[in-house]
Amino acid sequence: MITQDIFYLGVDDKTIDLFEGQYLVPNGISYNSYLILDEKAAVLDTVDARKTEEYLAKLEQALGGRTPDYLVVHHVEPDHASSIQAVVEKYPSVQLVASAKALQMLPQYFESLDLSGAIAVKDGDVLQLGRHSLTFMAAPMVHWPEVMVSYEPTSKTLFSADGFGKFGALDTQEEWDCEARRYYFNIVGKFGPQVQALLKKAASLQIERICPLHGPILEENLGHYLNLYDIWSRYEPETDGVFIAYASLHGNTAKAAQKLADILKQKGCAQVEMADLARSDMAEALENAFRYSKVVLAASSYNGGVMPFMEDLLHHLAAKNYQKRRVGLVENGSFGPCANRTMQQLLSGMKEIDLVEPAVTIRGAVKESDIPALEALADALLA
Repeated sequence: MITQDIFYLGVDDKTIDLFEGQYLVPNGISYNSYLILDEKAAVLDTVDARKTEEYLAKLEQALGGRTPDYLVVHHVEPDHASSIQAVVEKYPSVQLVASAKALQMLPQYFESLDLSGAIAVKDGDVLQLGRHSLTFMAAPMVHWPEVMVSYEPTSKTLFSADGFGKFGALDTQEEWDCEARRYYFNIVGKFGPQVQALLKKAASLQIERICPLHGPILEENLGHYLNLYDIWSRYEPETDGVFIAYASLHGNTAKAAQKLADILKQKGCAQVEMADLARSDMAEALENAFRYSKVVLAASSYNGGVMPFMEDLLHHLAAKNYQKRRVGLVENGSFGPCANRTMQQLLSGMKEIDLVEPAVTIRGAVKESDIPALEALADALLA
């Protein structure tokens, strides 16, 4: 129970290994659904088909013999919508409530779903439930085009769709910021302007509770979460520090990266984080590239270009609209070093990237003669 009339119906999924077929979720994921019981009963979203049976049992118990009047669909993505058909079959009189775009998209997933009685809502529309109501706000591309969020004024609750979500099942004891940040930048991160537009709409509301479609309900210190979303969606650094991502062929580039990290710490940089791209979670490396104010990319030259793991990271960053960062480069090449040139080319399509000089070239093992160049790069990064 969230309030006297609002109930949580979600389920944890701790058997899933990859969310969206690509993101590691060692602590699982939650699929959140909600129920408002008033003169009218409204179900808000469903859950992934992996958990339909468990979900229907929870829904029946929460309804206590009632039949839902409405099924509100904030987001059509299957992890939230793939149990819609099962709910409609169990409660044939329920009316679907969704954006016009969502109603257009639903037949892509449910060929036989009857939408003749569905209610299409748009920005500013209100669904009256009795003492409670839902005011809808369009949130296109946060992170699909059909997305709506809704605000319930009696309880001052924002139902935020995928906004303010995080990886991890609800019984996981972990810091919200880290897994919410990894979730945001990998899933929503490309669409910063659209998130900013939604935050501007939400700024006029009195919000005491945020109910996302993944992760915990947020009821305390809401300013912290709203501030992080503002920083993230403006592509501003969250942490003043240096993130060093490296891709090393025989271990010498890794040693150069470690030496640079040691130099940065000696020069007073308190926040230095490293990632071996061959062994680290790529989604976490991307998260940290967005988190820190300065990034160093260190890579071996390879096949006339750069190590594939580094190329992969740069392609991921470009796809997520990476920008507004100071970036230093370190390459290694025993003959014909070309990693820096390749990394520069990949970075050239990104906005407001300040390439720090000097770009460092290591040939083979790190030698005493290489230290001055690494020192100079550290000084330039910290200037």
